[in-house]
Amino acid sequence: MVEAFLNCFKIPELKKRIGFTLLMIGIYRLGAFVPTPGINADALRRFFETQSGGVLGLLDLFSGGALNRFSIFALGIMPYISASIIMQLLTTVIPTLEKLAKEGGEMGRKKITQYTRYATVLLCAVQALGTTFMLKNLPAFEGQSIVMQWGIAFQIMTVLTLTAGTVFIMWMGEQMTERGIGNGMSLIIFAGIVSRLPMELGSMKSLWDAGTVSLFGIILFATLMIVLVSFTTVIQQAHRKIPVQYAQRVIGRKVYGGQNTHLPLKVDHSGVIAIIFASSVLMLPSMVATLIQNIQSKSMWQSFLNFVVSSFSPGTFFYNACYATLIVFFCYFYTAIIFNPVDVAENIKKYGGFIPGIRPGQATAQFIDHTLVRVTLGGALGVALIAIIPDSFAKQMHLSWYFGGTTLLIVVGVALDTMKQLESHLLMRNYEGFMKSGKLKSRTGF
Repeated sequence: MVEAFLNCFKIPELKKRIGFTLLMIGIYRLGAFVPTPGINADALRRFFETQSGGVLGLLDLFSGGALNRFSIFALGIMPYISASIIMQLLTTVIPTLEKLAKEGGEMGRKKITQYTRYATVLLCAVQALGTTFMLKNLPAFEGQSIVMQWGIAFQIMTVLTLTAGTVFIMWMGEQMTERGIGNGMSLIIFAGIVSRLPMELGSMKSLWDAGTVSLFGIILFATLMIVLVSFTTVIQQAHRKIPVQYAQRVIGRKVYGGQNTHLPLKVDHSGVIAIIFASSVLMLPSMVATLIQNIQSKSMWQSFLNFVVSSFSPGTFFYNACYATLIVFFCYFYTAIIFNPVDVAENIKKYGGFIPGIRPGQATAQFIDHTLVRVTLGGALGVALIAIIPDSFAKQMHLSWYFGGTTLLIVVGVALDTMKQLESHLLMRNYEGFMKSGKLKSRTGF
């Protein structure tokens, strides 16, 4: 493992990609500490201390503490993710967008990416404006208001600052994907979560010192997390092998085909996408209700808003049920987008292949689709269990611990994806990968 890591810096192109990725992450972390003008940072910090276990605390974790400080990156990458969800859903229901995505080629993908960027700017502006009103209506702490001087100038400046911050993060993520290692957007979320881990560990130590939790409870929770890390790794790498045989073809004097291989169907095609999408959607109701509560403190809908906020708090039964449902939905949704059984069946038939016992063509497509549905169900349920169990366990133990199932899946998934990309660069240049028995393990699966 150490030797493989050192080999990464022997390849000039790979070394450059790693350096660029680390530079972008460093800039992102630096921006998380640059405050938005006109905000009382001390009063805001005290407000977030009262939001333990709420959706704002989870948003702050995803932003790497930028929301807590109300920095220029306070909105984080979530508006872009929300815009991506909206565009992918619209692509499946609007024929024009569907045709653009499937038949437009590279130009079509660029056009959809452009629409996603426009939607991100719009969502940022709306969310930033709502946040300014929320901060204005928050109660003062020891006579200190969070907003130092309210007015139209503060509103415009805050909306422009937060929108520009998110657009800059979006640009950095795209550059990291193109010129760095791994998926840029996922790495940004990964960096924000990991940066908060020391603070979360310090918070748990404070609870132990105060006698709120016992040493046995902390050890039990740590053991649970280690087991779930192993289970997450298995889920992310597991696949179902469908045997495929290719008949021999004679072209001139050369013989082609005649080999046995397999078609790997991943248990979880979505990776971290499903968990990020589900988290983003589930944060929306509670976030909107909280904004309305703070903007209109005497609203006639206060009881309903309180119900929404309490129901969509992480760890509650209703939240977990909705979360599990959304995870399963997005696992199937993303799998349907990136994997088309009909196209796979046609390609197998085109090159003279067939699945033993299954007729080529439509029957093969139906068999692959039926197998994929069952395999994806197992993977989706596994991901849902990993996402829910730590949060529920922490809530039962009264732990204000945000590094739960959601963050665990994101961290492990992004780390595995980044390692795979590094390993592919190493193997392509005849270097040993991270797993010396990788060739043997690649033949195994479910």
